[in-house]
Amino acid sequence: MIKSLSKRFVVTVMLSALSGCTALQFADIFQGYNSQMKPVKSAQRQGEFIKANDLLGERATNDGSYVLNLLESGRLAFLAANWQASQKNFAQAYIELEEQRNKAKIQLSRGIEKLGATVSNDNAISYQVPYYEQSMLHSYQALNYLFQHDLDGALVEIRRANLVQENALKAYESEIYNAKNALYKSGISTDSLANTYPSMVSAIGQVKNGFQNAFTFYLSAILYEASGELNDAYIDYKRAIEIYPENTYLQQDILRLATKLGMSEDVEHFQQRFGKYQAKQSTGQGQVVILVEKDIVNSKQDVSLNLPIGRGNKGLKFFSFSLPVYQGDLPQHSKAIVKSGGQSYQSNEIVRIQSLAAKDLQEQLPALLTRQVVRVVAKEQMRQKLSREAGDVGNILASIYNIASERADTRSWSTLPDQVDIVRMQLPSGKQVLPVQINGQQQNINLDVQPNRITLIHYSAIGNYTGYQVINL
Repeated sequence: MIKSLSKRFVVTVMLSALSGCTALQFADIFQGYNSQMKPVKSAQRQGEFIKANDLLGERATNDGSYVLNLLESGRLAFLAANWQASQKNFAQAYIELEEQRNKAKIQLSRGIEKLGATVSNDNAISYQVPYYEQSMLHSYQALNYLFQHDLDGALVEIRRANLVQENALKAYESEIYNAKNALYKSGISTDSLANTYPSMVSAIGQVKNGFQNAFTFYLSAILYEASGELNDAYIDYKRAIEIYPENTYLQQDILRLATKLGMSEDVEHFQQRFGKYQAKQSTGQGQVVILVEKDIVNSKQDVSLNLPIGRGNKGLKFFSFSLPVYQGDLPQHSKAIVKSGGQSYQSNEIVRIQSLAAKDLQEQLPALLTRQVVRVVAKEQMRQKLSREAGDVGNILASIYNIASERADTRSWSTLPDQVDIVRMQLPSGKQVLPVQINGQQQNINLDVQPNRITLIHYSAIGNYTGYQVINL
């Protein structure tokens, strides 16, 4: 009789927990997102993007990972050169993001979600798209417009991408402060976390925050330059070079445009930093820009920790936590080599998505841990209540549920590239074949360079797959 009551009680608690969540797949609670994405990423590495999208499946509009599903599907459709499908997914993702920004609605819905997440895990909360993923959304949407010959549509998306980074910069310090303050009030110190949580220094690399994306700035600058808005282009080249000052192509872009705009003080300043600008003959020639995407960003992993929580005059007690982490060093990718006219050009890094993801996670840790503290305390109280009311059986069932449901939220946009490089060169106008070498493979790119115009090449090197798209801007 006691056993039957206990089971009913535990089931009731679990159903109550899950009913407070957004709609979600059962695997989200008991299986990490990283595990669910393994077959999708495996197909992506083989260049089987349609199969990967089929494996990804679709989520209901009220599913907590719906917007993430749209991002993954949009990215895979983009790689499959299905611009319309990709554009549709990203457009819907943007609508979802706009709705998330509706603060009144967020407060109500997220309050209900957090009630469910208190006795399950963070997978029950609607996925909050990090700033760096938002800027990548708009960057890919801009490329979708470009490959459909709509420069104006692309510029709209670029402005949205820049707005994301501006808003992130404004909110950055207050968000970090509020999260650390909330963690302190929850009874746990950041020192205890620093001593036990795996270091992500190697994965973070040199990035200063989790949202400033030089790739987006560079793409923006190219599009502004193509549309004749040189001052706007110059501003974004300057933003990009502050993030990647050693990128030699960026250095030349800055010097070239500063000279063209007659900014003598800037020219002098940047020549002191990067060396004297060597103007090149441009008559009858065009600019060729290659965006080289490399591999796929790593997924978050689940790590278990024992951390002390202060309980007022009762002292400290250790609890088990599950937190997401990016483990390991940054993979080293070979440079792309492009040869033309007897010259060889090496690609330069313009963004390391893995580093942005790791830095963003590091900045989110105080908020994640605060929710974890609330959750483990609530689960412990539930276990004690069951133990008192149903004895050993209730205690055991509650403990099993607590262990099984204690799983880190490993959700992230997992089909993004790990790294993006750029190559920029000035070539004679006319049809030509451009050989690109990377990962021991060579692919010949057919292009028709137009005089005084920019030819943009999007090149993907993922696993054994290489592919490209060309557009004259």
